[in-house]
Amino acid sequence: MDLSGVLFFPVTPFDAEGALAEDVLAEHIGKGLANDPGAVFVACGTGEFSALSQGEHARAVEVATDTVQGRVPVLAGAGGPLGAALEQARAARAAGADGLLLMPPYLAQGTGAGFTAYVRAVAAELPVIIYQRGSVVLDPETVVALARVPGVIGLKDGLGDVDRLQRTVLAVRREIGPGFTFFNGLPTAELTMPAYRALGIELYSSAVFAFAPEIAVAYFNGHDRLLEEFYAPLVELRSRVPGYAVSLVKAGLRLRGLDVGPVRAPLTDLTPEHLRELDELIGTGLRLVSA
Repeated sequence: MDLSGVLFFPVTPFDAEGALAEDVLAEHIGKGLANDPGAVFVACGTGEFSALSQGEHARAVEVATDTVQGRVPVLAGAGGPLGAALEQARAARAAGADGLLLMPPYLAQGTGAGFTAYVRAVAAELPVIIYQRGSVVLDPETVVALARVPGVIGLKDGLGDVDRLQRTVLAVRREIGPGFTFFNGLPTAELTMPAYRALGIELYSSAVFAFAPEIAVAYFNGHDRLLEEFYAPLVELRSRVPGYAVSLVKAGLRLRGLDVGPVRAPLTDLTPEHLRELDELIGTGLRLVSA
């Protein structure tokens, strides 16, 4: 699966009654496609995966595949309890998705062998990229074992443990070869990409692409001033309130004219002060891109 380029993680829009806004989701994804992402990851973390019902999740994936029409790979979030993960995986397969981003299992923490069995069950439905974050902290030997599971094609790193990740990359490259995909999945991944590139990892998920694709693409193409003048202040703003990694993206979309609705509890929307700061930051980024 070719995932080259900036990876697009759309939000999940909600209407005034709190229901899935399908037309807005299609518009959102369509606008992102115009900027040539490497793939679309729907109903994942930025898409408020944990707040969606199974029916909403399935419909969001259908909207994504109908909109993308095979132009780039579509991967859907899946995870939590095994039964829920399998239901999400089967619905995604029926909708025509190309793969899954496998979120950590809910609460239960077993052995490495137990987690491998969990992954194996889901990967039997669609190709899987494992998301390392939260309760899923994998040593290099376990990642090598997982990379040997049929259908497991990659690892998204949301930990940022450079020592662990470097040893993991070296072990997988030595034992499996270059075909296994690694990518940076930290919030606002652009800020940490210089470190990840030193580990040999070029791919990353871009939250900014969802609301300011011209900024994300400019950075991807080497506009280094954005790192200091846009991304660093954005990370400082994001870090002030838990959950702002998603709330900032939805707020950015609303500021730019697409009514994607609020975030769902337990997340909270931006305060008026923080919304003004985000608006100013977007303006700064756009000015840098157009200069």
